[in-house]
Amino acid sequence: MGEDHNRPYSLLILTAPLLRSGGPMYRFKSKAAADVIYLPEAAKQVLAALGRESSPQGIIETADLPAAQQALLAAVEADEAAFAALVAEAEAQGEAPPRRQGITLKQRVWPLLDMLRLSEAERVDVVWLG
Repeated sequence: MGEDHNRPYSLLILTAPLLRSGGPMYRFKSKAAADVIYLPEAAKQVLAALGRESSPQGIIETADLPAAQQALLAAVEADEAAFAALVAEAEAQGEAPPRRQGITLKQRVWPLLDMLRLSEAERVDVVWLG
């Protein structure tokens, strides 16, 4: 009896983070790769790195795929450089270096970067729906 009583509560705990995430997930789609799915805040970060508006839908056309890849790589480089500067500053002041919190931008964009590369090779567009 105790297990049946706890099931709805467990389901609520598992779904609560999704309910608080601020809306539906963003799904990036391409005929060349499996879908890449982001929660809204992560999608906004990735779209900003791409230089795109965080609109509920959009497209990266085949001709724009190389520039999109470069934009993601440049954003990752900038993020890594900013963190390296924080580490250097902490070490210069004799403090413990900061630790990364959560998922890094490099980790976050890797699946999408892979999709963009595959899509470029197959000459297909990438679309997103949010």
